[in-house]
Amino acid sequence: MTPSLTLDLTYNTDFAQVEVDDVQINLNRFSLFFPEKRPFFLENAGQFTVGNPEEVEFFFSRRIGIGNDGLPTPIVGGARLSGKVGRKTNVGLLHMRTDAIPGELAQNDFSVVRVNRELENRSSLGTIFVNREAFSSAEDDYNRTYGIDGRFGFGNYGTVSGWVGATESPGTTGDEHAYNLTVNYSSPSWSNNIAFTEVAEDFNPEVGFLRREDYRKVEGRILYRFRPENTLNLLELRPHISYRGWWGLDGKQDTGFLHLDNHFEWRSSVEVHTGVNLTYERVREPFELTAGVEVPVGEYNNSELQLVFQSNKGKALYAEMRSFHGGFFNGDRHTLRPTIRYRMGDTFSTELAWNYNRIDLPSEAESVNINAGQLRLSYSFSPKMLLQALFQYDDRSERIGMNVRFSLLQRANAGLYLVYNEVDEMGFRKPRREFVIKYSRILDFLH
Repeated sequence: MTPSLTLDLTYNTDFAQVEVDDVQINLNRFSLFFPEKRPFFLENAGQFTVGNPEEVEFFFSRRIGIGNDGLPTPIVGGARLSGKVGRKTNVGLLHMRTDAIPGELAQNDFSVVRVNRELENRSSLGTIFVNREAFSSAEDDYNRTYGIDGRFGFGNYGTVSGWVGATESPGTTGDEHAYNLTVNYSSPSWSNNIAFTEVAEDFNPEVGFLRREDYRKVEGRILYRFRPENTLNLLELRPHISYRGWWGLDGKQDTGFLHLDNHFEWRSSVEVHTGVNLTYERVREPFELTAGVEVPVGEYNNSELQLVFQSNKGKALYAEMRSFHGGFFNGDRHTLRPTIRYRMGDTFSTELAWNYNRIDLPSEAESVNINAGQLRLSYSFSPKMLLQALFQYDDRSERIGMNVRFSLLQRANAGLYLVYNEVDEMGFRKPRREFVIKYSRILDFLH
């Protein structure tokens, strides 16, 4: 539309070429966050961001085209206008329609309006409106979210930021607000912050993301960066302490997490992180950790050791190990998360990652072992011809998955895609297989 304002239109929208989600292990009772991977929603995604990332998000694009239970929903089409108006005003307008699934979901319209104004000294002020409207037999089937956010810089290193929001749903008469206030100070030597968040009982951003409900959260961190002149070839030491605490609206604490750590970084870019975590959990309702293993109602105070090793990320071969050892719901947990990456120039790259957990709970006679693994392979025949493969294993759901994608691109993610997906539930039923051929081409009618 202008050099800084883009209009995107889509019809009969399809994302068959997008890589599948990474397998995650949930060892708690709160929602997991799966990031957006679809290119249409990733473009200018920052224009629509309001809230605390992966915790309270007013708009989360994965709600469009994917039901709450993971059921794919056909996208009829939509439009998005995003970019700048003038030098300092950012705008984002989005409207999408999803088709009905008989007996499951009604046809829905999703609309987002976002305006943000940049001010002096790292400051800004913005607003957002998110609406879902269903075409169903029910008279009222909608959900609306309203929000205002701002950031104000003081001096060279300080900022005060925050947001306030409310939702509106038919038949809801309770409190539907949420807000956050954060003070941050970040200088070459210090990185400190303190924040408070409240999410009311009926705050319900259906087209957003909410990791947990009904809480007040206090968090803070103090981190100091120190660079010794000549000590064991160290580049930097980063001692720090942080705390995150959640309380229910009844005043009782649900979670506490105190973290004491020091990061050692050498001039070779090798890093070692050593930490101690003191945790508290109040389980108000029993939840299932894995099949047949339940964590009962109760209060749990525990401590654990944390150790992280990272080699030089700029080298062809990179290795990382994250480990946690200590108390877990009054039992013990031993977690190892090794990752190895290797690349051969600009042509070949691979990554092998594993997540191993051995858990001993007081209520269980035997240890519980939970594993998940990933292997990524990527080979570039040329800058426009790429072969990618992702293999995943998860022994909790007893699934093995494979996603293989070949792409021959024209430009801007347009071109030929060949995609093969397979999910094998380890002998319980026949593997689910899918093969997709997709071709798209960009035509320039204006030049």
